[in-house]
Amino acid sequence: MKKTIEALQPELRTESGAVAESEVQPMSMESYACNAARGAFYRPIKHPLSLRLDADVIAWFQRQGQGYQTRINSALREYIATHSNGSEVSG
Repeated sequence: MKKTIEALQPELRTESGAVAESEVQPMSMESYACNAARGAFYRPIKHPLSLRLDADVIAWFQRQGQGYQTRINSALREYIATHSNGSEVSG
């Protein structure tokens, strides 16, 4: 009797010592985020800077939660991209 590839796949997984597909539990986003390594592949050069921004602008970004400085950086990068005349910003 000839088996199809779909029928062989569960056998191959268990014979190789790997966990059977029926035993695999889906990973939640929370557990995935805990195992992720932030900046593992790309780390741009950061320069400390004293920047005066309006208090309401800072408050708005801070209300969005942790990482507000990164979001401010992203907003500035987006502004540069939309107002750029062909000159690129690296990073």
